[in-house]
Amino acid sequence: MQTHQLRYFVAVAEQRHFTHAARDLGVAQPSVSKQIRKLEEELGAPLFHRMKGNVALTPAGEALLPWARRVLGDLEAAASEVRELTELRRGRLALGATPSLSTSLLPRALARFHETYPGVELVANEAGSRDLVSALEQGALDLALVILPLRHEVLETTPLFREELVVAVPLEHPLSSRRTVAIADLRGVPMVMFREGYDLRSSTFAACRRAGFEPTLAVDGAEMDGVLRMTAAGIGVAIVPSIVLDGVSPLRVVRLAQALTRTIGFAQRRDRRPSRAAAEFSAMVRALLHERAFVARLPKGLTVLAEA
Repeated sequence: MQTHQLRYFVAVAEQRHFTHAARDLGVAQPSVSKQIRKLEEELGAPLFHRMKGNVALTPAGEALLPWARRVLGDLEAAASEVRELTELRRGRLALGATPSLSTSLLPRALARFHETYPGVELVANEAGSRDLVSALEQGALDLALVILPLRHEVLETTPLFREELVVAVPLEHPLSSRRTVAIADLRGVPMVMFREGYDLRSSTFAACRRAGFEPTLAVDGAEMDGVLRMTAAGIGVAIVPSIVLDGVSPLRVVRLAQALTRTIGFAQRRDRRPSRAAAEFSAMVRALLHERAFVARLPKGLTVLAEA
């Protein structure tokens, strides 16, 4: 039983005439008659009483008509839903990002995407790179902004930009007058430290240990927003991504003499074709990173890697 056979059948049933139905369908009348005969043969029963000038439904035809209409209606509804998803009039996009990106790049990108595609439901998951990788593995996220490099057999990545890690210093701190500091200059300086699971925590500890000391912790176990607020309150200094310090924060940015950098990129499953929404969001972020007005607001020490 073919879809076009059901369509021909419904048209003849409604017009009560083969020629009129063929005209409405835009096909030749012999084609309609042939397909109706094939349908009758497959079902093993005549669907129409063929009379001179018109036709009438047989009991078999009466039984088939509501089912045929329902099948054709369901197919049209399915096609309409797929078109809406393809054209991004509706749908769902689950995104992940590290906390530093959730407070900087992601809000601007999400605002632009929502303005362009208001019918698409957006779900944001803020977590460390390791947790985001786990969510991608489980299929809970379509796309995530993570710290690279990331070697994973299930995931593929695309670099977006490289940024410096800088020292965030309270305005009244002795280091606030410095343009640069060496990691060794942070020996004995109270620091506000990220919680376990943050790549920034491990990067900071590793840099201090390479310089021959353990960091002095004023506060341990904070999230990104807490680190920035406690640093601004004068509790200590913190090593943070440059992108979170946009010039309006009550903090002084002091660059490291020997730069620490990190690379940010998109990660997604390599065994799953990206949805139209994920592909559009990815392209939108790349375009945003190449816009002069947006780049002008980015901090020093940030280098865009992705192609527009």
